[in-house]
Amino acid sequence: MTETFHFLITKYGLLAVFVGCFAEGESAAILGGFFAHQRVFVPWQVFSVAFAGSFLGDAALFFLGRHYSENAFVLRMRKKPGFSHAHRLVTRYPNTFVFFNRYAYGMRVVGGVTAGLSGIAVGRFLLLNALSSLVWVTLFGSIGYLGGLGAEKLLGEALVEHQRLIFALIGGLVITALAWYAAHHFFRNGKKND
Repeated sequence: MTETFHFLITKYGLLAVFVGCFAEGESAAILGGFFAHQRVFVPWQVFSVAFAGSFLGDAALFFLGRHYSENAFVLRMRKKPGFSHAHRLVTRYPNTFVFFNRYAYGMRVVGGVTAGLSGIAVGRFLLLNALSSLVWVTLFGSIGYLGGLGAEKLLGEALVEHQRLIFALIGGLVITALAWYAAHHFFRNGKKND
């Protein structure tokens, strides 16, 4: 079983990092960094696919909002509680909003669509999105990489390769669950204050 598990991680892991970062994935970038430290992936490959996923994910949302404003998905995003807040922010602080939107957990999708609806110039959006993606990948990929270093120092070299992979996946699930809980708790409290 562990050989199959290791094979799947090495064969499809970079694709999973790309898809996770495209979708919303701090945890995908962190896991990618961890696996890079464990020498499952080459570090530059992890950072490249995480950057591409992050950049293309936000660009897709931007262009969806820009060119398909009557699409059912876009209309659903407009009804989300965070949309009006995101719209106010992107109107007042367009550059800051585009750069920092990906850091607000749970707001990336709504924020990307909102940016597309806002009228920000495409070139400006793409430049800010690229810079933000670069900082984001460096930050979260490094957290994973340093987490791998910390785990190695804490647990020693005794862990065999498949045990490190299992440890990383459990860590990724815990991080994802904590981030999901924090986001839902934050938005619940935000709705009560409105």
